[in-house]
Amino acid sequence: MSDILVLYYSRTGKVAQLARLVARGIGEVAGMNARLRSVPPVAPITQTAQPPEPDEGAPYATRDDLRECSGLVLGSPTRFGNMAAPLKHFLDSTGAEWASGVLVGKPAGVFTSTNTMHGGQETTLTSMMLPLLHHGMLIVGIPYTEIALSRTHSGGSPYGASHVGGPTGATPISEDERILARALGRRVADIAAKLRGHP
Repeated sequence: MSDILVLYYSRTGKVAQLARLVARGIGEVAGMNARLRSVPPVAPITQTAQPPEPDEGAPYATRDDLRECSGLVLGSPTRFGNMAAPLKHFLDSTGAEWASGVLVGKPAGVFTSTNTMHGGQETTLTSMMLPLLHHGMLIVGIPYTEIALSRTHSGGSPYGASHVGGPTGATPISEDERILARALGRRVADIAAKLRGHP
């Protein structure tokens, strides 16, 4: 089995739900497995650091997860049209992995969640792509051959999977958003399998 790393930060749980849907799509590709990992929140130096493992949810990512993966799917809520600070903080700490090229040539995709339809989903998705391009990864989006991409009235974009949570964040993930999150996972896993010489 080859692992696709699904690495995310989630504060309200919607990005975590999308991550599990992406993981389901990865699992639909023969020989591919999803490795769910999260990143801890960041805090001012005056606050207590987080424990080495979260109380619940996916374990925190390590550098070994990056070295061992065959592909990567990043997820973050939107913060003013950008990825959230905890995910950016983790990516900023991967200079050694950039220097050694551990992610070069591996496929990567991105996903996000916002409360509003125009909350900066596409700029957040592209903000997550930029460090992946610097790492030499191959960016994978969602093509319009996925019918749900043309049909969706909520989240979903050719840049990656997404969810619109509504003003209070209580809107459930729609069926089209679910389909597109799984499609993203499948595409990254399928390309990783082909790059590794699997049929």
